[in-house]
Amino acid sequence: MSAPSTETARSLGLTAAVNARDLGGYRTADGRTVRPGLLLRTDALSRLGERDRELLGALGLRHVVDLRSLDEVRHLGADLVPGLPTAVLPLDAAATLTVLSPDGLGPALHHLPVFSADFDLYVDLQRALGSGEPDAMHTMLGDGRGTAIMTSMYRWFVTDPVARSRFATVLRLIAEADGGPVLFHCTAGKDRTGWTAALLLTALGVSREAVLADYLLTNDRSATRIARVDPLLRPLARAETIYLDAAFEELTRGWPTFEAFWHDGLGLTDDHLLAIRTTCTI
Repeated sequence: MSAPSTETARSLGLTAAVNARDLGGYRTADGRTVRPGLLLRTDALSRLGERDRELLGALGLRHVVDLRSLDEVRHLGADLVPGLPTAVLPLDAAATLTVLSPDGLGPALHHLPVFSADFDLYVDLQRALGSGEPDAMHTMLGDGRGTAIMTSMYRWFVTDPVARSRFATVLRLIAEADGGPVLFHCTAGKDRTGWTAALLLTALGVSREAVLADYLLTNDRSATRIARVDPLLRPLARAETIYLDAAFEELTRGWPTFEAFWHDGLGLTDDHLLAIRTTCTI
């Protein structure tokens, strides 16, 4: 598969969030182009330096959507986006929370955790690394178990009603943003963020080949980090075609078309679809 052109998947240039990129530039089936500057996918934004914050502050963000569990937020830190309101986090790791900009000039913050105790990769990684014992890591992730965890999680993205509702909320925010820039992210900007981007690009009419290429681009952007990961952990650290394929397989198993999934699986309307296609393509 050919890599996306330099026009597409444009890096946001953030030093502390190397997987931060703009979905603008992809072509759609009807000959339109995804509008640059509106649909931004990133990894966690909790370690940004001054220059990174300046770059984000210049984007005019309307919404910042954090798909991490609240435990992840507590441990890794809140997003360091200029003008983003501060949230008082509830105790429930899976609780949702929206905090509007007090002056209406900055972006609104939305915590929409895509979280399950069965697929808490952040906890799994910490447990595996913390043990420091090769046998314990092999028991957890060896002999294909890491890959099985990942494919199961991607299927869960589609089959679980609560997970679907979180992804649907991101798409609804984009549809209702009137063309304002929306940034969405998780921790690595790979799985939860990757499926959100795949749904969005598919809704816009981008080919499956380009959707997959955008998904796999994480491996290039995060290559240095992935190379430092123990081989047993790499199935959790990499984006793999079989993971995204598993999600789309569940989609086609449960719904006859993507449009049916859009309506019945995500609870979104034709108006939402039209708004996204109208405001986010040129």
